Amino acid sequence: MQSTPEKKHVTPPLKMSEKLGYASGDLASCLYFGVFMNYLAIFYTDVFGISAGALAYMILVTRTWDWINDPIMGIISDRTRSKFGKFRPWLIWILPFWVVLGVLTFTTFDLDQKQKLVYAYVTYTLLMMAYTAINVPYSALMGVMTPRSDQRTLLNSFRFLGAFLGTTTVSFSMLHLVKYFGKGDDQLGYALTMGLFGVVSAGLFLTTFFTTKERIEPPKNQKSDVKKDLLMAAKNGPWRSIIFISILTILWISIRSGTTAHFFKYVSGNELWAGTYLGVGGAIQAGGVLLTKQITQIFGGKKNAFLGLTTINVALLVVFYWLPYDNLTILLVHQVLASFLTAPLMALFWSMLADTADYGQWKLGHRSTGLLLSTGTSSMKIGWSLGPAIAFWMLEYTFGFVANQAQTPETVEGMRLLMSLIPAGVGVLAAAAVFTYRIDTKMEVEMETAIAKQRDDEYGPASSCP
Repeated sequence: MQSTPEKKHVTPPLKMSEKLGYASGDLASCLYFGVFMNYLAIFYTDVFGISAGALAYMILVTRTWDWINDPIMGIISDRTRSKFGKFRPWLIWILPFWVVLGVLTFTTFDLDQKQKLVYAYVTYTLLMMAYTAINVPYSALMGVMTPRSDQRTLLNSFRFLGAFLGTTTVSFSMLHLVKYFGKGDDQLGYALTMGLFGVVSAGLFLTTFFTTKERIEPPKNQKSDVKKDLLMAAKNGPWRSIIFISILTILWISIRSGTTAHFFKYVSGNELWAGTYLGVGGAIQAGGVLLTKQITQIFGGKKNAFLGLTTINVALLVVFYWLPYDNLTILLVHQVLASFLTAPLMALFWSMLADTADYGQWKLGHRSTGLLLSTGTSSMKIGWSLGPAIAFWMLEYTFGFVANQAQTPETVEGMRLLMSLIPAGVGVLAAAAVFTYRIDTKMEVEMETAIAKQRDDEYGPASSCP
């Protein structure tokens, strides 16, 4: 185990109630995002009734606007003024749209193909705009709850505990709830299930709102200037690196996850295995993410941990290609190991991204937490746009997939490749990109010390212990 420099802090750690309250927000988000990630594609192709090729283009178009929209929302939230702060009020302002659009997006009407595509484009676009308007401020909230880098890493561990619990809940329950509510009518089942998830997630967002607090303000003499915010972001080298790393990481994850339900339905021959497989993965990730701090220490810092975990995951993806696809036990053993080693990646990413906001304040004299952290969700959405679009474009136009019928050997082989060697190749690029990220453990200490001194100079020592 490599040693890391000992840090001395003037700011107390966050209370457990605030960590759990913040985690509730990502649990809420992932009751929707888990559906988008694992079941949106099979809903649209096998229930709603559009082709894989049309779905590929729809995902690319709608999610392109979605990731463009994220920095806009970051700029808006940075300039929000309310008695609740900059970011927290958005958690309650958007809730009605969040619940209603969740149900409408997964409601199927008797329409022709052109009308179905129009309906799908409009409802999914509006739902993702609501997702952006609530999730970007939620993500940015983490950057102003505490100035301590170690607490952000811990806070992100709790956040992703909530995230993995959310995706695990969806993975295990979605198809069973669809069958329970629909009683043979999957179209009705999907709509009612999303209604249930919407109501529960609204309650969880309210929990986050009432249990968290914003503590960090921009430098006292910093003026609101969108052009300068964008210019300073462009000059922030670590931010540029972590955004590129995020895109590649989500790309390899989303290529695989986007086809998982199809893989089990058409290759393994048992659609319900997908829920078990994804649910087990989410449960293991929920436990694994709590060990992010310990895993980071083993590797000797966030950068080294991200590189090491990505490299190991690439090796596991290669191994998956040769596993027997009709043996659920073996597939689950592989899933347990892979999920445990994937779990810390996103917690590390968000902590590293928050560190780039500190870097901007330290080196460039300018802090734009909302903008920088909004680009985190934006970069992830670029990956979530390209990954499924690539996967479903290849399924239809390269491997010849047609929904609700027996697949050809070429299509079966294509699904196996999309679950293994293709994402492994992208993972190699992600690992290589980690070398461009400059912030190491030593620099984290230097930044925290310098920013604490600046805050004391501007507001007085008492302000560091709200």
